This record gives sequence, structure tokens and C-alpha cells, in this order.
Amino acid sequence: MSLVEQPYSDGPITVGLMAKAISNGMSRNSKKMSEQEAYDIAFHVLNFFGYSRYVIDNMLEPEDRDAFYMLEDLGILDTEREETTLFDGREWRIHYWLIKPENVRKLAMSNGTKQEEEKTEESVLYDTLPDDVWKMKE
Repeated sequence: MSLVEQPYSDGPITVGLMAKAISNGMSRNSKKMSEQEAYDIAFHVLNFFGYSRYVIDNMLEPEDRDAFYMLEDLGILDTEREETTLFDGREWRIHYWLIKPENVRKLAMSNGTKQEEEKTEESVLYDTLPDDVWKMKE
């Protein structure tokens, strides 16, 4: 079963849930968006999806695609492509936009602030180095 065909495990993504995720995602990026604007974008975008988990890209207008790219930057949407060979031998690509329901829920439940990144062994090591290590030698 491809990602496109997978059903929602925790129920559908509602307009309110999507609006909250958009609002919190924009706040994380230090951009402000009113609740009404977030709701309008959520309503507009979800109308393309209906009860489906994906939308075919070529049905979007440029303005709609801009909104989809913004939501992709927030981690709410993702893209997938499928290739097929036509009868005359040419390759045909179909591009899809997919909702990432787990990310929508995660963003909607967050408080809209940037979360501290997890520390890796490397980042801990770099944090312990003294400042003079980073100075260029003359």
C-alpha cells in the first residue's frame, strides 16, 4: 500500500485542527497569522482534498500551489510523484500533494514556539570546545 492509499489512523483532519497547525507552524517561524487567516487557508486547502489524502498537482492554480508550498515548508504537506511510460515510449510524471496527518496533529498540539533541538553527541562535543578553537590562525 503506497502512502497515497493509506487511510487516516486517527480520524480525518478537520478545518479547525488544520488551522491550529498552520497558526502554530507560522508562529514557530516567527511569522504572525491571524486565526481567521489560518482558518481560511485551512478551509481552502482542505477543500481540494475532500475525503482523500492526496491531490493531483496539475489541478492547482499558481496561487493555490503557493499555499501548498507554504504548508510543505511547515511540514504539513508533502509531495510524491509517480512515473509511467506512455504507449509511444515517453515518460509521464504525475505529481501529488499529500497531507501528513501526524505532523498536522503534532503542530496543532504544540504551543507555537520553536522547540529546542535534540542534542547529538557531536553538538555536545562542539559546545564544550573553547572559543579560541574557532578563531582563524594568522
